[in-house]
Amino acid sequence: MRHARRRIVRRAARLAAVGGLLLGGTMVTRAVASEPPGPSAAPGTLARAASGAGAGLVARLGGDRTAGHWVDADGRPVVAVTDGSTAEAVRRAGATAKVVRHSMTELRSAAATLRSAPRVPGTAWALDYRSNEVVVRGDRTVSGADWSRLTGVAEGIGGFVRMERTEGVFTTRLNGAEPILSTAGRCSAGFNVTDGTSDFILTAGHCGPTGSVWFGDGKGDRQIGTTVAGSFPGDDFSLVEYAGGRAGDAADVVAVGGGKGVRITGTGEPAVGQRVFRSGSTSGLREGRVTALDATVNYPEGTVTGLIETDVCAEPGDSGGPMFSEGVALGVTSGGSGDCAKGGTTFFQPLPEAMAALGVRLVVSGRDGAAAGTSAPPATGAAGAGASAAGASAPVTGAGGTPLLARLTDRRNVGPGLLVVAGSLVALVATRWIRTEQDRKSYRRQYSATWN
Repeated sequence: MRHARRRIVRRAARLAAVGGLLLGGTMVTRAVASEPPGPSAAPGTLARAASGAGAGLVARLGGDRTAGHWVDADGRPVVAVTDGSTAEAVRRAGATAKVVRHSMTELRSAAATLRSAPRVPGTAWALDYRSNEVVVRGDRTVSGADWSRLTGVAEGIGGFVRMERTEGVFTTRLNGAEPILSTAGRCSAGFNVTDGTSDFILTAGHCGPTGSVWFGDGKGDRQIGTTVAGSFPGDDFSLVEYAGGRAGDAADVVAVGGGKGVRITGTGEPAVGQRVFRSGSTSGLREGRVTALDATVNYPEGTVTGLIETDVCAEPGDSGGPMFSEGVALGVTSGGSGDCAKGGTTFFQPLPEAMAALGVRLVVSGRDGAAAGTSAPPATGAAGAGASAAGASAPVTGAGGTPLLARLTDRRNVGPGLLVVAGSLVALVATRWIRTEQDRKSYRRQYSATWN
């Protein structure tokens, strides 16, 4: 009986040691696999610094000598210039210079001429810095006669206006990261902002006029707030005041799907070529690049100017959803063409401009008299590959216990994981040694009894 108990104890000890090895190995493997690159190696960080350098050069050299800036594939600043002396000044500043024919002044003059022409719904144009052109696009709703008239205007401007027909229809994406619903339809909560007294959701202006009441479910049981200000067309932003006056827990987090979120740390201006992310309640987290700035779109409801053009896809229901990069808020979804099956073009209302017009600032962690975090439920859809560049990962919900699995797979657990592995190995060796000693003593007793 005593021997049976010993065997049970030894077997339990061995199983515990093996389990410890597996647990420690999992902690180390997951921690190493999830370790992000160092800050100096992050492409997005380089892109942000490059964008600032390019913008500074353009501002210093002026619109008659430059024609925009962008970030190349390696994250370095490139500035379009109109002459050799300006190119040399750009190179001395550590950026790449590209000599082009037309200055920023000429490009903006061309865009102004297009805006003054008779309005054609279903058309859009933007300044393409890399090709040194103004690109005009027309969707399938534009008639042949209207397209011909607009082409005539473009030809009168000069050869640096490029005309393109596109599939799909340029529409506002009514029906984003968090679903909010009203009688006007479904939209997305964008970013949480505050005027110092009350908290608001900053979302798209086309989602609903002032006075629209928003709910967090289709039954109308959970009222979120009411639209108190906005601008559309012309711009595309609006302000929804929370019914309780406060955004609640996790107001500095935007949902990216799967119960996860990205912590927003501030606002910024995008750069052409920059990698960006968009989250919406219809299509979840998506990524792409900024393709142009200062875009104009002629929606059926009206014309919106000063937009950010990207190749990120979006679908109806994603309107108002947040666009960001490395935790920096950039804009809210306005509209576009295509879908996330075939791809397309999506436009965003720049966030700094909207906040300045509305007199609000972004909600961030540690503010006085308010919680830090996002109040909306998680967006649908899974996070795409490379989502770590979107920003610092954070749970969508506010305070609460951390799940056991999350604690075990935290990337900071490399050291504890190694300790678990080492302890399990010691336990395994010890149980093996004890069993060997017990077998040796048993053999000696049997040998002594046999030979007296």
